[in-house]
Amino acid sequence: MGITVFLIVAGSLGLWASSFADSNVHDQLVQQQITFPPAAAFQHAKAGSEITPDMIPVVSQSAGQELTTSKRAEASADHFIAVHLQEIGGGRSYALLSSEAMAPPKGSPEYTAAEAKVQTVFPGTTLRGLLLEADAYWQMGQLALYAAIACFVLAAIMLVFTIIGFVHWRRTPEDAQI
Repeated sequence: MGITVFLIVAGSLGLWASSFADSNVHDQLVQQQITFPPAAAFQHAKAGSEITPDMIPVVSQSAGQELTTSKRAEASADHFIAVHLQEIGGGRSYALLSSEAMAPPKGSPEYTAAEAKVQTVFPGTTLRGLLLEADAYWQMGQLALYAAIACFVLAAIMLVFTIIGFVHWRRTPEDAQI
C-alpha cells in the first residue's frame, strides 16, 4: 500500500512539474512579443535577405504567428537566428569573433567593423541560447508528464495487487501454513 501512495504522490508531482514548465515557457515567450515574418516574406526568399530559402521548410510553418511555444522557439533559434548568425559571422562563434576584434588597433576602420560585427552577433547568440533553453525546459516538463503517467499506471497495478493480497489474506484460514 505504501508503494501505491508513493507512486500517486510522485505522479501528482510530475503532473505539477509538467504543467509548471509548460505554462512558464508559454508565459515567458508571450512576454517577448516575438512574431515570425508574414507569409508574404517567404514568397521572396533569397540568400542574404531576412528570409533565405533554407528557412522556408521550417520557419514558414509559423509565418505571421507569435512565438509562444517551445517548437516555435526551437524553429526560430535553429532555423532563423542561427542562419543569420552564420551569415553575419561567417560561421565563427561569438567568442572567436570577439577575440578577432581585439587584434586590429583601436580606432582603426578594421577594429570598428569587427566590433560592430561582435555587437550584432552577441544579442543574436544570446537570444538563440535563451530560446533553446526555453525549448529544453519545456522538454523536461514533457519528461515529467511521461513519468507522471508511468507512476499512475504503476500505482494502479500496485493497487490491484494490494487488493488481491488483502482478499487472499481474508480467505486464508489463520491456521494455514504458508
